[in-house]
Amino acid sequence: MTGIFANDGDRCGWPEAILFDLDGTLIDSVPDIAAAVNELLAQDALPPQSVDAVRGMIGNGVKKLVERAYASVGKQYEGDALNAATDRMMGIYGKHLTRHTVAMPGALDLVASYHEAGVKIGVVTNKPEAFTHEILKHFGIDEQVVVVVGGDTGPARKPAPDMLHHALAAMGLSASRALMVGDSPADIGAAKAAFMASVAVHGGYTTVPADELGADRVISNLLELPAAIEALKQPVRARE
Repeated sequence: MTGIFANDGDRCGWPEAILFDLDGTLIDSVPDIAAAVNELLAQDALPPQSVDAVRGMIGNGVKKLVERAYASVGKQYEGDALNAATDRMMGIYGKHLTRHTVAMPGALDLVASYHEAGVKIGVVTNKPEAFTHEILKHFGIDEQVVVVVGGDTGPARKPAPDMLHHALAAMGLSASRALMVGDSPADIGAAKAAFMASVAVHGGYTTVPADELGADRVISNLLELPAAIEALKQPVRARE
């Protein structure tokens, strides 16, 4: 546990905000990301990578993805070369953000339901902010999300807590009144660093099993989130 609920505490109306990761949590974007990676590699006459291989490369932003993609074919890019390749990747991916991307099961209804219930919804992702807005608009939930913090918004990226603090400041809330929902070590690590309760979702983009991320609750999919929240709202003694 984070320690936020070490004692009975005030769980009335909790959470006032839910911060979601995007890739691997709200959406499955791997097919589009893989297509962009392979187009990038093809420009340099390099062999393509499978969707599953690219899935394992995602995490910590576009530059890290590009670095891993080239490393997978034996190329070590850094400095100006890596920056140039990252710029090319941004241009390629930006042209087809939602061609094959789909929402995770239950994601759209969940966001809509909590929004209607008065819970503030934020998206905190290492994906660039403009891309994130376009994707949320494509799926019709952009107006339900009150704060978007992307990898280029400014604060230090997850697993540092800065992006979460930035989102909460925009909402006017403290960490104890919010919940972080994600699928990766970066998401749960950021929540821990921010002293925020967290829920990890199975099936995301990480080689670390969700059960090993150290989240306060672990769920198989987003359809289980309401039950996880209700469990977290119970006093510690009632859950033991």
